[in-house]
Amino acid sequence: MKKALILITLLVCQWHLQAGPVTIETKNMSLILNAEEGKTPQYVYFGQRLRNGDAGRLQEPRDGRMDAYPAHGLNTPAEAAIAMRHADGNLSTALVVTGVSSQSEENATVTTISMKDPAYPITVSLNYRAYHDVDMIETWTAITNQEKGTVTLTTFASGMLPIRRGDVWVSHLYGSWGNEARVVEEPLQPGQLIIKNKDGVRNAHTDHAEIMLSLDGKARENDGAVIGAALCYSGNYRLKIETDDTEYHYLFAGINEDNSEYHLKKGETFTTPALALTYSEEGLSGVSRNFHKWGRKYKLMHGDKERKILLNSWEGVYFDINQKGMDQMMADIASMGGELFVMDDGWFGAKYPRKTDNSSLGDWVVDTQKLPEGIEGLLRDAKKNGVKFGIWIEPEMANTVSELYEKHPDWIIKAPKRDAVLGRGGTQVVLDLANPKVQDFVFSIVDDLMTKYPEIDYIKWDANMAVMNHGSQYLKADEQSHLYIAYHQGFEKVCQRVRAKYPDVTIQACASGGGRANWGVLPYFDEFWVSDNTDALQRIYMQWGTSYFFPSIAMACHISAVPNHTVFRTTALKYRIDVAMSGRLGMEIQPKNMTDEEKELCRKAIADYKQIRPIVQFGDIYRLVSPYDRKGLASMMYVTEQKDKAVFYWWKTESFQNEHLPRVKMAGLDPDRLYKVHELNRIDLNPLDCEGKTYSGAYLMSHGLEMPYRNDVDWNKKNEWSSRVLLLE
Repeated sequence: MKKALILITLLVCQWHLQAGPVTIETKNMSLILNAEEGKTPQYVYFGQRLRNGDAGRLQEPRDGRMDAYPAHGLNTPAEAAIAMRHADGNLSTALVVTGVSSQSEENATVTTISMKDPAYPITVSLNYRAYHDVDMIETWTAITNQEKGTVTLTTFASGMLPIRRGDVWVSHLYGSWGNEARVVEEPLQPGQLIIKNKDGVRNAHTDHAEIMLSLDGKARENDGAVIGAALCYSGNYRLKIETDDTEYHYLFAGINEDNSEYHLKKGETFTTPALALTYSEEGLSGVSRNFHKWGRKYKLMHGDKERKILLNSWEGVYFDINQKGMDQMMADIASMGGELFVMDDGWFGAKYPRKTDNSSLGDWVVDTQKLPEGIEGLLRDAKKNGVKFGIWIEPEMANTVSELYEKHPDWIIKAPKRDAVLGRGGTQVVLDLANPKVQDFVFSIVDDLMTKYPEIDYIKWDANMAVMNHGSQYLKADEQSHLYIAYHQGFEKVCQRVRAKYPDVTIQACASGGGRANWGVLPYFDEFWVSDNTDALQRIYMQWGTSYFFPSIAMACHISAVPNHTVFRTTALKYRIDVAMSGRLGMEIQPKNMTDEEKELCRKAIADYKQIRPIVQFGDIYRLVSPYDRKGLASMMYVTEQKDKAVFYWWKTESFQNEHLPRVKMAGLDPDRLYKVHELNRIDLNPLDCEGKTYSGAYLMSHGLEMPYRNDVDWNKKNEWSSRVLLLE
């Protein structure tokens, strides 16, 4: 089960605090609030952990609105975190402190500020979970209605954070299908910056629910004060930064309320998703390290277990699935040292066999024309070849050309009185996870597979369509605005059931590529597919941005064929390997089309990756030279917590005659230790001049190593795609 859920059940102590100053602390962070009874709770301080009695001498913030959870109605020009229409129609809300309590969990302390409206029986608990061993604070609210009638929530943010104005820059991610997680950096200006998603199913293609705020100028990787924020939610979100005529910027984050007002019945409680907050004075990479450590330990499924090296069948054969072909691919990945084979789309359908993307979703039975020996035969072949077996499903979707749709047309998301809007293949529809029967069905897809075939080691869970038409055939007429929220509540219920019964299976969150890279789904998933675009050059940019908030162990990065199937670029195999080795290494290729020399290079690379896998998947990230800085290269490294080993990556991003690239200074090493250099994936005729030599951490961080701009290979093998991977021990 996901760790956060377990921790909540491990309460060992609870106590009530006197209302007044409230201190919430991690190892290196402090959050101070003033929670005076009968008044609105106020922010006082957020940043580096306070020491030497400074907490008692803090200045009160001036010329700003410090309400910790501002309510709408009594200062209407200001932005609000919560707004509602009371049962009598009143649109104003006030929230004052009624008490403060704290409870201990195994590795965290949860502080709750209880609030109520003096005029209405509405209560709100403002919660903060501070971890003892990682620098992360999660905040969320629980809103309870005890009025006689229904209260309509129109705004319900998870939290608000005031940020002192100055030279503040924001770094966030944007993109599209095949171009996910691109980095944009911009100064915060007067007005509003809004980052939002309204896909309904996936939420990380065009924008991300995570941001970083650099407090002292344009972001730097390894120095400077930076706040990081991530909304832990799988559905529609809105991050909003309001900058008005006061001395502060105001960050609001929560569920996107567009067309999603929530009708809260008497006695019902609405709980918002957690907003994770961190702070570092070690730049963007420092914030990333905080997110990675927290994510691996408390959020990501199996965040403490090494990931297997796999071959996925998709780009190799697409829908051309057959028993002999799968056996051949298993044998090939096994011969190169791989550990897992995943059969992708195209294996299912009886009445409507899945030959392309326009049919069969929902009919999760084996196509015996393609696989006469069924899943049993594939599992037998996997065992014969010495690899584990995984399988692709898309359980939240259906096609109108399917037996499922013929039986249950009422199970799809569709607006009343209107035809369904169709997606991929001209026939795809989204199942309505607000409906408990649909939840049971989606769970049964995984349950049936795992019950019949418990040897299945890995599931690739895809989601290839947005909610295109607003309408639920299950929800009542006055609850249609609940659709987006109810969908993700149903999705989480299914995930919880799956993990309760099958805690050990590895599950990838694929959603037309990187559409589900968020901390809302990862407590149930082991990894996500960064992008359907496997081009190595573009992957450098996408994986760079993804690493801002997500650890490499969660980033599926595959070696694929050329010309690339998305952008048709031809890059060197070594370059493709060196890029993929900076995340969870895999392959997305038809091995029988590779030469023996290419297979041998991959075999050596897989062996090398196994050597560095613990460093890459569990190490601390230090990004060194950004591809977005247009310096002709990108470079980063991972360092063990003990600082005894590191892996250094260097990729050229451009190639010109008489070019002049910066020498890259390393980071994160122990200045007093000596590190021996060994190049991995070497193709050069002669070793680097630093090969086998020993350098101090101080030298590598203050000076760095010169990297040749070209690989030293035979004339007929020369190309522009130079890259290096160095192991430091």
